[in-house]
Amino acid sequence: MRTIDFCTLEMKCAYLPQKRARMRYKHIKGVTPKHNDALTHRGWRRFGEYYSKPQCSNCDECLNLRIDAQNFKFSRNDKRTLKKNLNTKIFMRSPTVTKEHLDLYNLYHEDKKNQKNWKHYKLSMQHYYELYVAGHGSFGKEILYFVKDRLVAVDLVDILEDGISSIYCFYDPSFNHLSLGRYSLYQQILLCIAKNLRWIYIGYYVQDCPSLAYKDKYKPYELLQNRPNLDTLPQWA
Repeated sequence: MRTIDFCTLEMKCAYLPQKRARMRYKHIKGVTPKHNDALTHRGWRRFGEYYSKPQCSNCDECLNLRIDAQNFKFSRNDKRTLKKNLNTKIFMRSPTVTKEHLDLYNLYHEDKKNQKNWKHYKLSMQHYYELYVAGHGSFGKEILYFVKDRLVAVDLVDILEDGISSIYCFYDPSFNHLSLGRYSLYQQILLCIAKNLRWIYIGYYVQDCPSLAYKDKYKPYELLQNRPNLDTLPQWA
């Protein structure tokens, strides 16, 4: 296993545009499942062979959140979402990249650009591979969702010893009536319950960022209370 550590310079924050952000990175070749777990438990987020976490001097609003899957209670609305996806087929496998993946990814982000003014640059096959396929080891998976043999969503996850790290999900906006983003999270919760895993590591909760504040409704959950190094125990509460 080979690791290169580096930090960015201060830049405009992607979540709170009025603030400045600085990111810390690790580029790790050949990461082991145990090391991937340790990093995830301490607030690092994996994209390909790169792990990142904020290292901002005057802000601590990016809070790592993990959902308690074993104690999650599905609401009536949640159950309706599950019911309307009874004909949605699901497959889980190691991550790949195809033209179908890439077209769906770019379609999703083009829609978000139009609806929410997200910045979007079309990904190449190589860039997608570097972000979502590389570094998956034995733990990285993609969960594919199909409606009548049409790929409608891709959910990228890491399977951990104690749960699931939710990396990224994208879906076909013409199937918004199926609430595929929420449905993919519910499937992660059901998978945790079936495998007796407790936590969904769902990334950052940022109260003042609409794109991330929604995570507060997935109770019960815990937040990472400290900024632990690898030789420091993480404190979740």
